[in-house]
Amino acid sequence: MRLRLGQKELIMSNNKIEVSAPAKTNLWLRVLGQREDGFHDIDTRMVALSLADKITIEVIQGDRGVSLTCSDESLRTDEGNLIISAVRTLEEHCKQTFGLRIHLEKHIPIAAGLGGGSSDAAAVLKGLNRLFGLNLTLDELSDLAAKIGSDVPFFVYDSPCDCTGRGERVMPVKFDQELPVLLVKPGFGVSAAWAYQNRADSIEIPGVVYAPQVCPWGTFSNDLERPVFEKFMFLARLKMWLLDQAETHVALLSGSGSTMFVVLAEAHGGEYLEEKIKAHFGETMWTYLGHTLGGR
Repeated sequence: MRLRLGQKELIMSNNKIEVSAPAKTNLWLRVLGQREDGFHDIDTRMVALSLADKITIEVIQGDRGVSLTCSDESLRTDEGNLIISAVRTLEEHCKQTFGLRIHLEKHIPIAAGLGGGSSDAAAVLKGLNRLFGLNLTLDELSDLAAKIGSDVPFFVYDSPCDCTGRGERVMPVKFDQELPVLLVKPGFGVSAAWAYQNRADSIEIPGVVYAPQVCPWGTFSNDLERPVFEKFMFLARLKMWLLDQAETHVALLSGSGSTMFVVLAEAHGGEYLEEKIKAHFGETMWTYLGHTLGGR
């Protein structure tokens, strides 16, 4: 399945707003060590992608409950969803409760290293800020986002960012290139928590390229490839196959996986590479042909 969805936030009415929640990838991801709180210090550059979920938020007058529905029935819609966490975090900050009906049209795969849940949460924070005229600054929204999850603050800013700490320290950077990319995901996911927890004891697979890939836009690398490839050897095989293709400029695990992202040598070669992937690995492989988003 291939999806193409733009990054436009739709105009809101008096009691409803539709917001776009873009996926992300990491151009580089360096894991610096485990912290006393159990998280890991990282150094990473994140960029948003043209792939996006769409969220509709509607105010229900006279109600103080929150209902969440989703186009993907496998996704939980209770208090364990980060969208609900975002609402609760904002309610606590503003000392008020909201009556909301929220619908999530899901396009970003789950457990894919693309930040879908984190992006959904940030989009809801920004959407409610506009919908209720709360006038919270981006920095204030980022502080609230950090309470929800490590990747959530990045999505508050409509810009590529360098992220440190556990990911919550965010610095927008100038990166105007819109790189043509192809995302490739097999039919399984990878837990980010598992990948970090098993990094220290993992080993490299002989013959697999882990070295940084130097290109005009930076040095692409991912320290989580080692544990993920050791357990999911198919992903190691997929990366090496992608690197052998003429259409590939860079091939790297996206975040903790299980998505591999390819920077294409030429944008028009992406559809041909998709066809080759389906022919070689099977029609069940999920692919998405799109591009990174520069600063806006």
